[in-house]
Amino acid sequence: MAAPELIDSRRLTGPNLISASPGAVIDVSLGGLSAKRVIEVWREQSRRILEAVGWSDAELATRDFPGGASLMMSAPIDALYAATEVNEWAWSATQAQLAGSPEPDLDEGAERLRQVMAEEQNPRLIALQEAAAERGVCFLSDDDLVSVGMGSGSITWPVDELPNPSEVAWNDVHNVPVALITGSNGKTTTVRLLAAIATAQRHSPGYTSTDGIYVDGQLVDADDWSGPGGARRVLRDKRVDIAILETARGGMLRRGLAVQRADAAIVTNVAADHLGEFGVHDVEGVAEAKLVVSRAIESGNNLVLNAEDPAVVSLASRLGLRPTWFAINPNSAPTRAHIDGGGEACFVEDGWFVAIKAGKRAQLVPVADAPLTFEGSSRYNISNALGAIAVARALDISDNAIRAGLYAFGETPDQNPGRANFFELGGARVIVDFAHNPHGLEAFIEMASAMSAERRLLILGQAGDRDDESIRELALVAARHSLDRIIIKELQKYLRGREEGEVPGLLETTLREAGMSGETLVQSTDEMQAVRDALEWARPDDLLLLPLHTHRDEVLDLLSSLVERGWHPGEELPL
Repeated sequence: MAAPELIDSRRLTGPNLISASPGAVIDVSLGGLSAKRVIEVWREQSRRILEAVGWSDAELATRDFPGGASLMMSAPIDALYAATEVNEWAWSATQAQLAGSPEPDLDEGAERLRQVMAEEQNPRLIALQEAAAERGVCFLSDDDLVSVGMGSGSITWPVDELPNPSEVAWNDVHNVPVALITGSNGKTTTVRLLAAIATAQRHSPGYTSTDGIYVDGQLVDADDWSGPGGARRVLRDKRVDIAILETARGGMLRRGLAVQRADAAIVTNVAADHLGEFGVHDVEGVAEAKLVVSRAIESGNNLVLNAEDPAVVSLASRLGLRPTWFAINPNSAPTRAHIDGGGEACFVEDGWFVAIKAGKRAQLVPVADAPLTFEGSSRYNISNALGAIAVARALDISDNAIRAGLYAFGETPDQNPGRANFFELGGARVIVDFAHNPHGLEAFIEMASAMSAERRLLILGQAGDRDDESIRELALVAARHSLDRIIIKELQKYLRGREEGEVPGLLETTLREAGMSGETLVQSTDEMQAVRDALEWARPDDLLLLPLHTHRDEVLDLLSSLVERGWHPGEELPL
């Protein structure tokens, strides 16, 4: 039998999957022992060391998962590094007790840890945190900066130049409306649509996403900023008067939420993606991770959930949540019962986006007239729009601004780059999207299936950090549809521990086993080459489906230039 082992140790700086408090967490394997036994011993050893270092009031919280457990102890924000060492010491003692070996010396360990704690402590940091809490304004800290308030009402200092609370101009400090956007698919589109709606309300929105940080429509930094670091940057920008924060699963599991409180939050959907990371091993675990955003919401109506996602509905029911539901079908459970009970909801009725609150209906925009819906054929973007409507209303944005945003957003690729971007090229049609997991790919292909085409092509690829089953499932989604060619691409940037050619090989093997012929399948060395191969294959009346992950901007530039020059299939492509 293998011995229990430490898998990961990290700080949790905000509300998280295990607790509403900051602290330190370790993920451990059980080594064949019961979770109950391992947790029992860890709690015993943790209490011993916590009392020895003077943290007897720390709270302990645990979460077990198949083959392992997450073990957390709360800690002050100026002692989180020390807390990780305390937790690791408690784990070493736990391992020793479980193995019947000599335990680490308590006195020696406590003395060293008290010294580590003393070196990290920052009394002015704690004083500012307490003063901000007393005034009901946001407090944010990291290794370099500390701030109070948000956006236009924020003040920021270097962590080693903090003032006394009495020296702060508190009359200038205030919060701005904040929305947290999470889910397995649709997050970035929802964020961008909400920013467009907020702009129509004459706000100066700041938003974060996997594509970058934007303030009032201007790019601040192009990178994946969907974690707490990106949120802090937006919330410290004094140009911002409303913040829309893409809140990725990884950031929540690794560090927790960036903020203690938000004005609205949404879970767009959940899917079996990134399984096996941080103790999340199934769709239910993904739903639990996404619903961490509910810890920041005080009013149930300001939590927006997808009524057509079974995992979300099931978990919300168990947690006793009464959110604002959104659903394409107003009669789907639990939407109808919720509406009949006076709850808030957004749905499609008679071809219109409709919102209801306390029995009062607001008919907003015909679904087919919103550009992002592809004249009503894009079911997943209809769902994204419904979620955005619900969040906008929770943020007290007017229905007229919502209408203006829906009518304008998605008309051109630059408004939502890489998400359902449509190009007409001499009779051939091209759709670019981010579809990156089986759930997203299924929705993307289903949307395209409503369009007529002589032949259909799909580019297919996956990052190496997915397990074999997830990679095979992506291939099986493609195999279920009538495709005339699949170009399997290598994602050089995302090998992530896999050998070159390993993921494309697994995709092709799975597609062949599913009955696809070798003539239909080709491989390409990278994403850009795959796109060029697709364009060279194309004929008029063909439909090319291009999920992009590494060369989005280059591909969009290429496609835009082809449209401008009036390129037709069969003509030479520019170098």
